[in-house]
Amino acid sequence: MASAARSASRAFLRSSSVRPAVRSSRFALPAQAFRASSRRGYASEAGEAKSSNTFLWAGLALGAGAGAYFYLNGGESINSKNFVPSKADYQKVYDEVARRLGEETDYDDGSYGPVLVRLAWHASGTYDKETGTGGSNGATMRFAPESDHGANAGLKHARDWLEPIHAMYPWITYADLWTLAGAAAVQELGGPAIPWRPGREDKDVAACTPDGRLPDAAKDQRHIRDVFYRMGFNDQEIVALLGAHALGRAHPDRSGFDGPWQFSPTSFNNEFFRLLVEEKWQNKKWNGPGQFTDKSTQTLMMLPTDIALTKDKEFKKHVDRYAKDNDVFFKEFSDVYVKLLELGVPFTVKPEDRYVFKASE
Repeated sequence: MASAARSASRAFLRSSSVRPAVRSSRFALPAQAFRASSRRGYASEAGEAKSSNTFLWAGLALGAGAGAYFYLNGGESINSKNFVPSKADYQKVYDEVARRLGEETDYDDGSYGPVLVRLAWHASGTYDKETGTGGSNGATMRFAPESDHGANAGLKHARDWLEPIHAMYPWITYADLWTLAGAAAVQELGGPAIPWRPGREDKDVAACTPDGRLPDAAKDQRHIRDVFYRMGFNDQEIVALLGAHALGRAHPDRSGFDGPWQFSPTSFNNEFFRLLVEEKWQNKKWNGPGQFTDKSTQTLMMLPTDIALTKDKEFKKHVDRYAKDNDVFFKEFSDVYVKLLELGVPFTVKPEDRYVFKASE
Protein backbone atom coordinates (compact mmCIF):
# COMPACT_ATOMS: atom_id res chain seq x y z
CA MET A 1 0.00 0.00 0.00
CA ALA A 2 2.78 2.40 0.92
CA SER A 3 4.52 1.60 -2.34
CA ALA A 4 1.34 2.18 -4.35
CA ALA A 5 0.69 5.47 -2.60
CA ARG A 6 4.23 6.63 -3.27
CA SER A 7 3.95 5.64 -6.94
CA ALA A 8 0.68 7.54 -7.27
CA SER A 9 2.20 10.56 -5.57
CA ARG A 10 5.19 10.57 -7.90
CA ALA A 11 2.95 10.19 -10.93
CA PHE A 12 0.98 13.23 -9.82
CA LEU A 13 4.12 15.24 -9.26
CA ARG A 14 5.50 14.38 -12.67
CA SER A 15 2.33 15.72 -14.27
CA SER A 16 1.92 18.71 -11.97
CA SER A 17 3.13 22.19 -12.76
CA VAL A 18 4.19 22.82 -9.18
CA ARG A 19 7.20 20.52 -9.21
CA PRO A 20 10.52 22.34 -9.74
CA ALA A 21 12.54 21.64 -12.86
CA VAL A 22 15.09 19.10 -11.70
CA ARG A 23 17.12 16.53 -13.62
CA SER A 24 17.64 19.05 -16.44
CA SER A 25 20.79 21.11 -16.84
CA ARG A 26 19.13 23.13 -19.58
CA PHE A 27 16.52 24.71 -17.35
CA ALA A 28 16.89 28.46 -16.99
CA LEU A 29 14.62 31.18 -15.65
CA PRO A 30 14.27 34.39 -17.64
CA ALA A 31 16.07 37.19 -15.84
CA GLN A 32 12.93 39.28 -15.23
CA ALA A 33 10.96 36.33 -13.87
CA PHE A 34 13.86 35.37 -11.64
CA ARG A 35 14.18 38.85 -10.20
CA ALA A 36 10.49 38.92 -9.44
CA SER A 37 10.51 35.61 -7.60
CA SER A 38 13.89 35.59 -5.86
CA ARG A 39 13.99 35.53 -2.09
CA ARG A 40 16.75 36.19 0.39
CA GLY A 41 18.65 33.61 2.38
CA TYR A 42 21.52 31.26 1.61
CA ALA A 43 20.44 28.61 -0.85
CA SER A 44 21.71 26.08 1.55
CA GLU A 45 19.69 27.56 4.38
CA ALA A 46 15.94 27.39 4.88
CA GLY A 47 14.03 30.30 6.32
CA GLU A 48 12.51 29.76 9.75
CA ALA A 49 8.99 29.95 8.35
CA LYS A 50 9.72 27.24 5.80
CA SER A 51 10.60 24.50 8.25
CA SER A 52 7.36 24.36 10.21
CA ASN A 53 6.32 20.98 8.81
CA THR A 54 9.76 19.47 9.40
CA PHE A 55 9.12 19.03 13.11
CA LEU A 56 5.65 17.58 12.52
CA TRP A 57 7.14 14.94 10.24
CA ALA A 58 9.99 14.38 12.68
CA GLY A 59 7.56 13.72 15.51
CA LEU A 60 5.51 11.30 13.44
CA ALA A 61 8.56 9.52 12.10
CA LEU A 62 10.22 9.20 15.49
CA GLY A 63 7.13 7.45 16.78
CA ALA A 64 6.63 5.10 13.86
CA GLY A 65 9.89 4.97 11.93
CA ALA A 66 11.53 2.02 13.63
CA GLY A 67 8.34 -0.01 13.64
CA ALA A 68 7.67 0.75 9.99
CA TYR A 69 11.14 -0.32 9.02
CA PHE A 70 10.80 -3.52 11.04
CA TYR A 71 7.47 -4.27 9.34
CA LEU A 72 8.47 -3.39 5.78
CA ASN A 73 11.60 -5.49 5.97
CA GLY A 74 9.94 -8.73 6.93
CA GLY A 75 10.56 -8.53 10.65
CA GLU A 76 14.36 -8.08 10.55
CA SER A 77 15.10 -6.12 13.69
CA ILE A 78 17.01 -2.90 13.02
CA ASN A 79 18.70 -3.33 16.38
CA SER A 80 19.85 -6.83 15.59
CA LYS A 81 23.59 -7.32 15.54
CA ASN A 82 23.00 -9.48 12.49
CA PHE A 83 21.44 -6.66 10.48
CA VAL A 84 23.77 -5.51 7.70
CA PRO A 85 22.30 -2.88 5.35
CA SER A 86 22.50 -3.77 1.67
CA LYS A 87 22.64 -1.56 -1.39
CA ALA A 88 18.85 -1.92 -1.60
CA ASP A 89 18.52 -0.50 1.92
CA TYR A 90 20.64 2.52 1.03
CA GLN A 91 18.67 2.94 -2.20
CA LYS A 92 15.54 3.27 -0.04
CA VAL A 93 17.20 6.11 1.84
CA TYR A 94 18.13 7.73 -1.47
CA ASP A 95 14.56 7.32 -2.72
CA GLU A 96 13.15 9.02 0.36
CA VAL A 97 15.51 11.96 -0.06
CA ALA A 98 14.53 12.19 -3.74
CA ARG A 99 10.82 11.93 -2.96
CA ARG A 100 10.93 14.78 -0.49
CA LEU A 101 13.06 16.90 -2.81
CA GLY A 102 10.37 16.50 -5.44
CA GLU A 103 7.44 17.18 -3.14
CA GLU A 104 8.72 19.92 -0.84
CA THR A 105 9.18 22.92 -3.11
CA ASP A 106 8.68 25.75 -0.61
CA TYR A 107 12.40 26.38 -0.10
CA ASP A 108 14.21 29.31 -1.72
CA ASP A 109 14.04 28.79 -5.49
CA GLY A 110 12.04 25.58 -5.24
CA SER A 111 14.36 22.89 -3.90
CA TYR A 112 16.08 21.80 -0.72
CA GLY A 113 18.79 20.23 -2.88
CA PRO A 114 21.37 23.02 -2.54
CA VAL A 115 21.25 22.92 1.25
CA LEU A 116 21.91 19.18 1.24
CA VAL A 117 24.91 19.61 -1.05
CA ARG A 118 26.28 22.30 1.25
CA LEU A 119 25.71 20.22 4.39
CA ALA A 120 27.65 17.29 2.94
CA TRP A 121 30.34 19.69 1.69
CA HIS A 122 30.84 21.47 5.01
CA ALA A 123 30.70 18.28 7.04
CA SER A 124 33.52 16.88 4.89
CA GLY A 125 35.61 20.00 4.26
CA THR A 126 37.02 20.20 7.79
CA TYR A 127 39.52 17.43 7.07
CA ASP A 128 43.21 18.00 7.86
CA LYS A 129 45.52 15.53 6.13
CA GLU A 130 48.38 16.23 8.54
CA THR A 131 46.49 15.37 11.71
CA GLY A 132 43.89 13.06 10.20
CA THR A 133 41.14 14.99 12.00
CA GLY A 134 37.87 16.33 10.68
CA GLY A 135 36.03 15.19 7.58
CA SER A 136 32.64 13.56 7.18
CA ASN A 137 33.43 10.74 9.61
CA GLY A 138 31.75 11.69 12.88
CA ALA A 139 28.97 14.10 11.83
CA THR A 140 30.29 16.41 14.54
CA MET A 141 28.32 19.39 13.23
CA ARG A 142 25.51 18.02 15.40
CA PHE A 143 27.27 19.68 18.33
CA ALA A 144 28.36 23.13 19.39
CA PRO A 145 30.79 24.73 18.87
CA GLU A 146 31.07 23.29 15.35
CA SER A 147 27.39 23.82 14.61
CA ASP A 148 27.86 27.50 15.50
CA HIS A 149 30.86 28.14 13.26
CA GLY A 150 30.16 31.05 10.92
CA ALA A 151 30.69 28.95 7.79
CA ASN A 152 27.93 26.59 8.97
CA ALA A 153 25.30 29.29 9.47
CA GLY A 154 21.86 28.01 8.54
CA LEU A 155 22.82 24.38 8.13
CA LYS A 156 20.69 23.44 11.13
CA HIS A 157 17.76 23.61 8.72
CA ALA A 158 19.37 20.98 6.50
CA ARG A 159 20.10 18.73 9.46
CA ASP A 160 16.52 19.13 10.73
CA TRP A 161 15.15 18.35 7.25
CA LEU A 162 16.95 15.01 7.33
CA GLU A 163 15.73 14.03 10.82
CA PRO A 164 12.50 12.35 9.65
CA ILE A 165 14.52 10.25 7.21
CA HIS A 166 16.93 9.23 9.95
CA ALA A 167 13.91 8.28 12.08
CA MET A 168 12.60 6.09 9.25
CA TYR A 169 15.98 4.39 8.82
CA PRO A 170 17.63 4.61 12.26
CA TRP A 171 20.31 2.08 11.30
CA ILE A 172 22.08 4.66 9.11
CA THR A 173 24.60 6.93 10.83
CA TYR A 174 24.18 10.67 10.55
CA ALA A 175 27.58 10.82 8.89
CA ASP A 176 26.48 8.41 6.17
CA LEU A 177 23.06 10.04 5.83
CA TRP A 178 24.42 13.55 5.32
CA THR A 179 26.84 12.47 2.62
CA LEU A 180 24.34 10.18 0.90
CA ALA A 181 21.83 13.05 0.84
CA GLY A 182 24.47 15.35 -0.67
CA ALA A 183 25.18 12.81 -3.39
CA ALA A 184 21.46 12.33 -4.02
CA ALA A 185 20.90 16.08 -4.31
CA VAL A 186 23.54 16.46 -7.01
CA GLN A 187 21.98 13.66 -9.05
CA GLU A 188 18.39 14.80 -8.51
CA LEU A 189 19.20 18.36 -9.60
CA GLY A 190 20.48 17.17 -12.95
CA GLY A 191 24.11 16.59 -12.08
CA PRO A 192 26.35 13.54 -12.54
CA ALA A 193 26.04 10.27 -10.67
CA ILE A 194 28.00 10.34 -7.42
CA PRO A 195 29.29 6.87 -6.46
CA TRP A 196 28.98 6.44 -2.69
CA ARG A 197 29.94 3.89 -0.03
CA PRO A 198 28.93 3.51 3.61
CA GLY A 199 31.23 3.25 6.59
CA ARG A 200 31.17 6.56 8.46
CA GLU A 201 30.68 6.53 12.21
CA ASP A 202 29.00 9.09 14.45
CA LYS A 203 31.28 10.62 17.10
CA ASP A 204 30.69 12.80 20.14
CA VAL A 205 31.45 16.45 20.83
CA ALA A 206 35.08 15.72 21.64
CA ALA A 207 35.74 15.17 17.93
CA CYS A 208 34.51 18.65 16.89
CA THR A 209 37.01 20.51 14.72
CA PRO A 210 38.24 24.06 15.38
CA ASP A 211 36.75 27.00 13.52
CA GLY A 212 38.49 28.32 10.42
CA ARG A 213 38.93 25.13 8.41
CA LEU A 214 36.35 26.02 5.75
CA PRO A 215 36.96 28.62 3.01
CA ASP A 216 36.43 32.33 3.65
CA ALA A 217 34.67 33.68 0.55
CA ALA A 218 36.05 37.18 1.06
CA LYS A 219 39.67 36.14 0.46
CA ASP A 220 41.93 35.43 -2.52
CA GLN A 221 43.57 32.51 -4.30
CA ARG A 222 46.30 32.11 -1.67
CA HIS A 223 43.64 31.43 0.95
CA ILE A 224 41.85 29.02 -1.41
CA ARG A 225 45.01 26.98 -1.84
CA ASP A 226 45.79 27.03 1.89
CA VAL A 227 42.37 25.59 2.73
CA PHE A 228 42.14 22.99 -0.04
CA TYR A 229 45.76 21.89 0.01
CA ARG A 230 45.26 21.13 3.72
CA MET A 231 42.57 18.67 2.66
CA GLY A 232 44.79 17.13 -0.01
CA PHE A 233 43.34 18.62 -3.21
CA ASN A 234 45.23 19.95 -6.24
CA ASP A 235 44.38 23.01 -8.35
CA GLN A 236 42.20 21.13 -10.84
CA GLU A 237 40.20 19.49 -8.04
CA ILE A 238 39.76 22.83 -6.28
CA VAL A 239 38.21 24.44 -9.35
CA ALA A 240 35.96 21.45 -10.00
CA LEU A 241 34.64 21.51 -6.42
CA LEU A 242 33.90 25.22 -6.57
CA GLY A 243 31.64 24.46 -9.53
CA ALA A 244 29.06 23.48 -6.91
CA HIS A 245 28.31 27.21 -6.81
CA ALA A 246 26.02 26.45 -9.74
CA LEU A 247 23.52 25.62 -7.00
CA GLY A 248 21.80 27.95 -4.60
CA ARG A 249 22.18 31.53 -3.51
CA ALA A 250 23.80 33.56 -0.75
CA HIS A 251 21.80 35.47 1.88
CA PRO A 252 22.79 38.53 3.91
CA ASP A 253 21.39 37.04 7.12
CA ARG A 254 23.66 33.99 6.82
CA SER A 255 26.91 34.43 4.90
CA GLY A 256 26.54 38.20 4.55
CA PHE A 257 26.55 37.96 0.75
CA ASP A 258 23.46 38.17 -1.44
CA GLY A 259 22.20 36.56 -4.64
CA PRO A 260 22.44 33.46 -6.87
CA TRP A 261 25.36 32.54 -9.10
CA GLN A 262 23.21 31.66 -12.11
CA PHE A 263 19.64 32.01 -13.43
CA SER A 264 18.71 28.38 -12.66
CA PRO A 265 20.03 27.89 -9.11
CA THR A 266 18.28 24.54 -8.63
CA SER A 267 19.88 22.99 -11.72
CA PHE A 268 23.35 21.49 -11.58
CA ASN A 269 25.37 22.43 -14.67
CA ASN A 270 28.47 24.32 -15.82
CA GLU A 271 26.74 27.72 -15.94
CA PHE A 272 28.82 28.97 -13.01
CA PHE A 273 31.95 28.65 -15.14
CA ARG A 274 30.37 29.89 -18.37
CA LEU A 275 29.06 33.02 -16.69
CA LEU A 276 32.32 33.54 -14.82
CA VAL A 277 34.16 33.64 -18.15
CA GLU A 278 31.65 35.24 -20.51
CA GLU A 279 29.86 37.78 -18.30
CA LYS A 280 31.31 41.14 -17.30
CA TRP A 281 31.50 41.40 -13.51
CA GLN A 282 31.59 44.64 -11.56
CA ASN A 283 31.73 45.56 -7.89
CA LYS A 284 28.29 45.62 -6.32
CA LYS A 285 27.35 48.90 -4.72
CA TRP A 286 25.57 48.08 -1.48
CA ASN A 287 26.00 48.09 2.28
CA GLY A 288 27.17 44.48 2.48
CA PRO A 289 30.61 42.87 2.09
CA GLY A 290 32.54 43.18 -1.14
CA GLN A 291 31.09 41.03 -3.91
CA PHE A 292 30.48 41.23 -7.65
CA THR A 293 27.38 41.50 -9.82
CA ASP A 294 26.84 40.91 -13.53
CA LYS A 295 26.80 44.06 -15.63
CA SER A 296 23.96 43.00 -17.93
CA THR A 297 21.19 42.20 -15.40
CA GLN A 298 22.72 42.98 -11.99
CA THR A 299 20.80 40.04 -10.52
CA LEU A 300 23.61 37.51 -10.27
CA MET A 301 26.59 37.46 -7.95
CA MET A 302 30.15 36.23 -7.68
CA LEU A 303 32.24 36.02 -4.52
CA PRO A 304 35.78 37.35 -4.26
CA THR A 305 36.99 33.74 -4.20
CA ASP A 306 35.07 33.07 -7.43
CA ILE A 307 36.66 35.99 -9.25
CA ALA A 308 40.04 34.90 -7.88
CA LEU A 309 39.74 31.76 -10.04
CA THR A 310 39.98 33.96 -13.14
CA LYS A 311 42.96 35.94 -11.84
CA ASP A 312 45.18 32.90 -11.27
CA LYS A 313 46.77 31.29 -14.34
CA GLU A 314 46.59 27.72 -13.03
CA PHE A 315 43.00 28.05 -11.83
CA LYS A 316 41.86 29.89 -14.96
CA LYS A 317 42.81 27.12 -17.37
CA HIS A 318 40.43 24.75 -15.58
CA VAL A 319 37.70 27.39 -15.42
CA ASP A 320 37.98 27.69 -19.21
CA ARG A 321 37.84 23.92 -19.71
CA TYR A 322 34.68 23.57 -17.65
CA ALA A 323 33.03 26.60 -19.24
CA LYS A 324 33.43 24.97 -22.66
CA ASP A 325 32.51 21.39 -21.83
CA ASN A 326 29.76 20.40 -19.40
CA ASP A 327 30.58 16.70 -19.77
CA VAL A 328 34.18 17.24 -18.70
CA PHE A 329 32.99 19.25 -15.71
CA PHE A 330 30.51 16.54 -14.69
CA LYS A 331 33.14 13.80 -14.88
CA GLU A 332 35.76 15.70 -12.89
CA PHE A 333 33.27 17.08 -10.37
CA SER A 334 31.95 13.59 -9.65
CA ASP A 335 35.47 12.29 -9.06
CA VAL A 336 36.46 15.07 -6.67
CA TYR A 337 33.11 15.20 -4.84
CA VAL A 338 33.46 11.49 -4.10
CA LYS A 339 36.96 12.21 -2.77
CA LEU A 340 35.67 15.06 -0.61
CA LEU A 341 32.91 12.96 0.96
CA GLU A 342 35.39 10.21 1.82
CA LEU A 343 38.17 12.25 3.43
CA GLY A 344 39.38 10.63 6.65
CA VAL A 345 36.89 7.75 6.62
CA PRO A 346 38.20 4.28 7.67
CA PHE A 347 36.20 2.32 5.12
CA THR A 348 35.90 -1.44 5.09
CA VAL A 349 34.07 -1.28 1.73
CA LYS A 350 36.47 -1.18 -1.21
CA PRO A 351 36.39 1.78 -3.67
CA GLU A 352 35.40 -0.53 -6.52
CA ASP A 353 32.33 -1.56 -4.52
CA ARG A 354 30.85 1.93 -4.25
CA TYR A 355 27.13 2.18 -4.93
CA VAL A 356 25.73 4.10 -7.89
CA PHE A 357 22.15 4.91 -6.97
CA LYS A 358 19.27 4.96 -9.40
CA ALA A 359 17.93 8.50 -9.70
CA SER A 360 14.22 9.26 -9.70
CA GLU A 361 12.44 9.54 -13.02
